[in-house]
Amino acid sequence: MMGAVPQPLRVAYTLEQCWHDVPGGTAVAALRVARELDRRSDISIVGVAGYHRRHPAAPYVPPVKVRRLALARPWLYETWNRWERPRVERVTGPVDVCHSTTAIPAATSAPHVVTVHDVAFVHAPERFSRHGARVMLAGLERCRTADLVMCPSKSVAANLVELGFSQDRLRVVPWGVDRVDVSDAEVVRVRTAHRLPERFVLFVGTLEPRKNLERLVAAVNRLDDPIPLIVVGAAGWGAAASVVAGLDCRFLGFVPDADLAPLYRAASVFAYPSLEEGFGLPLLDAMSQGVPVVTSSGSATEEVAGGAAVLVDALDVDSIADGLTRALSDRRSWSQPGRDRAAQFSWAACAEATMAVYLEVAR
Repeated sequence: MMGAVPQPLRVAYTLEQCWHDVPGGTAVAALRVARELDRRSDISIVGVAGYHRRHPAAPYVPPVKVRRLALARPWLYETWNRWERPRVERVTGPVDVCHSTTAIPAATSAPHVVTVHDVAFVHAPERFSRHGARVMLAGLERCRTADLVMCPSKSVAANLVELGFSQDRLRVVPWGVDRVDVSDAEVVRVRTAHRLPERFVLFVGTLEPRKNLERLVAAVNRLDDPIPLIVVGAAGWGAAASVVAGLDCRFLGFVPDADLAPLYRAASVFAYPSLEEGFGLPLLDAMSQGVPVVTSSGSATEEVAGGAAVLVDALDVDSIADGLTRALSDRRSWSQPGRDRAAQFSWAACAEATMAVYLEVAR
């Protein structure tokens, strides 16, 4: 007699961040992993979010069906943090695992996995809005009760251990990178569409204080060989978002996904001297296009770069300027090592490791 066919693992998977004003890298990671998991026959992903009248912006549309809880944000996060309600099972039905893909855990009675992307709001709450820091701190406290906590880097895991999390409940699951082949014609198209100069420094990321834009602008202005800074990204909050128009750089704002890879390919150097990150997806995007990268030492971005980027002191303008000079003067030394490093990451591997975490907690 043939044995029974194993039933797919049923996982509630939160995707509320897709509806944030600035979804950012956490939404990108959650969506890429959901896409990979949805291709598998041994798992059934059920998206969960709050009530929204509109669909998320095109780049953040979930690849799986999303069940909607009755509450909208910010009340959804508040009720999860304060009263552990409403439970995701109200709209998903019974699930084998709940995966909260941000550090504001959902309410659930199922085995629970939470992803903590970074703890910058603990180290420097002044770089966040007061409300945002409060909600994230409350959420982080609730992460302590999760069955397992996933982190995108060893750096974040170390931060959590310092905050009293048990090492044996942490799982480091690095993110992936999109493989995009860019033709010379696409580079020309993007150069023309955005009126890009032949040589430029590129920054890509949400505009917020921890991205360190003002120091980056100052560093670019100290270079002996003048070269413009091109800034790409959605406006977040705080000084960096409000004063960017007054900085000595060109701000392209949000650009379509189809333009991003050619933008990286066209750049002379990619600069990402962020004050704190949990991973740093733009680094891998740039490296995969063979662009020299300058980023912060002593951080998760150093870990992700893996020796294939120029490291600088993010608090020292002269150090950032020196790093840019090194990268600009010796592109060949950084281009292939960056490609090789980026090739070590994939969303398929990230999804496989995520599935392994689910199986650990599933009863």
